[in-house]
Amino acid sequence: MKKLIYTTVLIMFLAAYLPANAQNTIFLKQGRIEFERKDNMYARIDDEEWLTADTKESIKKNVPQFKTTYFDLRFNNNKTLYQPGREAEPNKGMNFFGSVASDNTVFNDLASQQSASQKNVFEQTFLVQDTTRRIQWKITNETRNIAGFECRRANAIIMDSIYIVAFYTDAITTTGGPESFTGLPGMILGVAIPHEHVTWFATKVYTETIPETTLTPPTKGKKVTNVTIMASLEDMLKDWGKEGRTNVKQIML
Repeated sequence: MKKLIYTTVLIMFLAAYLPANAQNTIFLKQGRIEFERKDNMYARIDDEEWLTADTKESIKKNVPQFKTTYFDLRFNNNKTLYQPGREAEPNKGMNFFGSVASDNTVFNDLASQQSASQKNVFEQTFLVQDTTRRIQWKITNETRNIAGFECRRANAIIMDSIYIVAFYTDAITTTGGPESFTGLPGMILGVAIPHEHVTWFATKVYTETIPETTLTPPTKGKKVTNVTIMASLEDMLKDWGKEGRTNVKQIML
């Protein structure tokens, strides 16, 4: 009798708890992720060599510290499409320091390792067609919860000198991320570039059906590769000093 009661209680326990726990083992292969991009404008103002200290402090009094923009990353298996998302609250005074990468569209075919990015640079639109960026990641044991997902930290150096920190989850099997950041064993839900004063973090992951036919590369703009657009940017901004170098980095991320 005791054995029967024990078995009945065990079955009731499993029936009540297994479905909820089983959700943690579901691996997403398609959906939509909203990313919040934050640019630390105070830090960018401090980097401007042509401004006096008094002018910098005066500007800071009239603008918020962070400029916020939103992007959506739609994914299905090995394809991702990163595009501008919903509008943020008005960023008062932010026209003084615009973001040159505030409306990028980036398509990645992770299986073929091909990428296409549409970048608006001042008055010109570039269509960058190249292979996906190869990043030598170093995975650490540090973890962080982002948008309800347990993520592991990885570090890397890109473009010879830019230190980046990323957080990825293997609960989403697509190995993509915001902008051109890919190559970790799961979806990248957070990126921070400390010296460039910019971060991208997922705010929510939506379990939507994303037909693969809707994930198509952009087609508008002057066709270039990463090498040729870099040469064009360096020539275009060669007289801008540190601000020009900062803009080149922002565009090439």
